[in-house]
Amino acid sequence: MKTVEGRPQSCSCMENLGLAGQRRRHRRFVPAAGEELRMADRPCPLLSVQPSRALLDERFTVHVLNLQPQQRVTVHVLHCSEDQDVWEAFGHYVGDASGAVDVSTDVCLGGTYDGVEPMGLVWSIRPVPESRKGIRLRKKDVQTPMVLTISVYPGHLTEGFGQHTSLASAVVERWYVAPGVRRVTVSGGEVTATLFLPPGPGPFPAVLDLGGGGGGLMEARSALLASHGFVSMVLEYVSPRTSGGSVDYVGNRYFENAFMFLQQHPQVCMDRVAIWGLSFGTSVALSMAVNSSVVKPRCLVCVSGSHVQPAQASISEIFADYALNFKSRRRFDEENCLILHDLLLPIPTDLSKKLDMGRLPCPLLLVLGEDDQNWPAVESAEDMKEMVEKAGNSHLLTVLSYPNAGHLIEPPYSPHFRSSNFPMGMERKITMVLWGGETIAHAKAQEDSWLKALDFLKKHLFQSPGPAAVPHSLL
Repeated sequence: MKTVEGRPQSCSCMENLGLAGQRRRHRRFVPAAGEELRMADRPCPLLSVQPSRALLDERFTVHVLNLQPQQRVTVHVLHCSEDQDVWEAFGHYVGDASGAVDVSTDVCLGGTYDGVEPMGLVWSIRPVPESRKGIRLRKKDVQTPMVLTISVYPGHLTEGFGQHTSLASAVVERWYVAPGVRRVTVSGGEVTATLFLPPGPGPFPAVLDLGGGGGGLMEARSALLASHGFVSMVLEYVSPRTSGGSVDYVGNRYFENAFMFLQQHPQVCMDRVAIWGLSFGTSVALSMAVNSSVVKPRCLVCVSGSHVQPAQASISEIFADYALNFKSRRRFDEENCLILHDLLLPIPTDLSKKLDMGRLPCPLLLVLGEDDQNWPAVESAEDMKEMVEKAGNSHLLTVLSYPNAGHLIEPPYSPHFRSSNFPMGMERKITMVLWGGETIAHAKAQEDSWLKALDFLKKHLFQSPGPAAVPHSLL
């Protein structure tokens, strides 16, 4: 099996933004007639963002100083994605008697969010008007930061920011990898994956990261986990493969090989390996833990998933089972977004049609949003809880259930997508899918569940005393 270690690449903030046509001169606001004398001795408005370089899951503070007392301003965030889509968020504020705004503690009066929301400028980010429909903001190259330009404008603006002159601006870098974290490509053998190694010789606890049914190598979560002291390997497993002239999905042996590869890595504590599953990744994680004689995880984190599937099935068999009910149980909302919530309902009582969670061999953290429109995560969690309790293993199960949160519960401050494009089936047909959730509630769920999931992993994986997580202050 071949591994290729990647190296971080330098980048220009303005190149990342790709907005040369919108570069602005950040000059002092020109006062109206009659205000020149009053403003003459006032310093220029100042925007401070601390820290300006931080991990993606770390908060920052935004302060605006040297405004006029009670001056109305708009704090605006602009980002250009790797797909060259432009995203923005903004909040309306009023300076205090000293001419200052503190986004962490002051009330936002409107914009893409409102209320006291320290990180609202990040999690409420959205495509600018007239953008492509159904896009999601997903980082492809995690070795470069997400670059945000934060600007302050006079007055309460809602559009046309490029036609106005800002009072002050700052560039912020949101990193996925802490200093010293290494990215290694795993390919050429029985497993296709990306491995992230924390700094130092190890050995470290490890996490096998299984994304959802959309496929591909979505590396953001694994990069962050490595930044917190875990070896993490995100596995590609959904894309159909050609073998012997036929096209099919990987078999269960593929996941056993991936688990063993991670377990036997020289920088991994082989008896301290967890599995993290998101959406369909939950189905795979639970199946391997319950059914495999090879995969023996120390603990599981399962987000927005279900245990309903043929008990000993492969991916191909699971997808074939889904297809039987697809036309009869699918629904569409008023915007023609596909709703798959009912696909597995009602939850079967027949043990041949679902995993026997009474055989759960290790601690399990279930994370779910109560407004999940894509998958019956709530109903599945209730049934899993009943099965585990009946088997006398209730101490192994922890459930985090979030009202008004949707399906795509990702690392904190990731933007909320109530719906987006999604590749369906072996032919990967792009379909608009409804995920559910309300923006503020979903943002709170992402932040809370991430911190609790990290604590859960540390509790069950780290030795005592164990290797310390990489501190945010290193950035």
